[in-house]
Amino acid sequence: MKNLSLAVIGGLAALVAVGLAVSWQPRIAPIDPPDPDSFSVESIARGRQLAALGDCAVCHTREGGTPLTGGRAMVTPFGTLYTSNLTPDRETGLGVWSFEAFKRAMREGVSREGDYLYPAFPYTAFTRVDDEDLRDLYAYLMSRPAVEADTPDDRLPFPYDQRQIMAGWNFLFFDKGPFQPQPQRDAAWNRGAYLVEGLGHCSACHSPRNALGAERTGKHRFAGATVDGWQVPPLNGDSKPAVPWTQATLYDYLRNGYSRYHGASAGPMAPVAAGLTQQSDADLQAMARYLATFLPEQVGDFSPEKRAVELEQRTYGTLQPVSGSGGRIFNGACMACHHDGDSPKFNGVRPSLAVSNNLYAAAPDNLLRVILDGIGHPARPELGYMPAFRNSLNNEQIIALARYLREDFAGLPAWPDLEFKVAKLR
Repeated sequence: MKNLSLAVIGGLAALVAVGLAVSWQPRIAPIDPPDPDSFSVESIARGRQLAALGDCAVCHTREGGTPLTGGRAMVTPFGTLYTSNLTPDRETGLGVWSFEAFKRAMREGVSREGDYLYPAFPYTAFTRVDDEDLRDLYAYLMSRPAVEADTPDDRLPFPYDQRQIMAGWNFLFFDKGPFQPQPQRDAAWNRGAYLVEGLGHCSACHSPRNALGAERTGKHRFAGATVDGWQVPPLNGDSKPAVPWTQATLYDYLRNGYSRYHGASAGPMAPVAAGLTQQSDADLQAMARYLATFLPEQVGDFSPEKRAVELEQRTYGTLQPVSGSGGRIFNGACMACHHDGDSPKFNGVRPSLAVSNNLYAAAPDNLLRVILDGIGHPARPELGYMPAFRNSLNNEQIIALARYLREDFAGLPAWPDLEFKVAKLR
């Protein structure tokens, strides 16, 4: 029995040794920071646009920090990670990274030093990006001013703090390799797929994850998720907005960060939408084309405008006279901007609450967050800013307002867990 136990222990030790040997990644030698003038103006400009598409500054900038210097906390079920400095600083950033080191990180999830990266950095999507785009992105990052900014230590409990375990995770969940066009699809669809599945990494937020943090696939792909406490809507038709999405309305939302038939981007989507507004019309049309293939097809002569007008006539025509505390709060705090369209517009666009996706959602989280914290950083300044009511309305008033909006504008029963939700989100 003793010999058997020793044999088992020896076998496990051998497996661990083999695993470590297989998972070992070499260190790539440092280089002298490249001269920004070694990159063409055109390459840097394309890289800037690609960085906006990939949301590089969104994740790699701490609150109030210099763009791309990292330090933003990424809270995961496994602990807290901190994003790295992407400026070309020699000591704390990418200054000594060669293009080959940068490409390996993007394509394989391995740093210049040979350490495995965690999939909070979406190399699982960036692996699809082609060499030309990676070179332009590298040129842009290396042409930024170098800023010394240390990355805080990650706060991960054992065994998640052991980066070697990512070799096993990659074996199970990482489909490595460049984007493969589908020959049965046209060029526009394939371009949209390349952008959405690659640098856009849309599924990173719009797909739920399994117990090990990998994106779920199959029928769960693009089925929605929770990010930073916000409910990220499905892109696969599982959501039930008042006005169904179409390719045209998807493009409008991507182009402007706002859709007359769905509302304005807010929360984590607002800075993402700001990056999308910097993309070309052709690319945004292609992304909308690709994403529309996940939506249910609308039959007959469906018109978003006709549906929106029907809902607005049904709801706004019944707002006066108001009764109850929720209606009175709406009149005093919301009506100036969210009126029925017959009055002047204030502070940007006038989102119609009759078609607002937040009021038709299964959970009240996004509506409550917008009421509490407003929209301080819209995707485009001309959309206007929504004030926060966290400090001017108490919990009971916010509950009353949310009930009123849900019942009077969406025509649906009030959410049953408002008291708990408001207290938790506040």
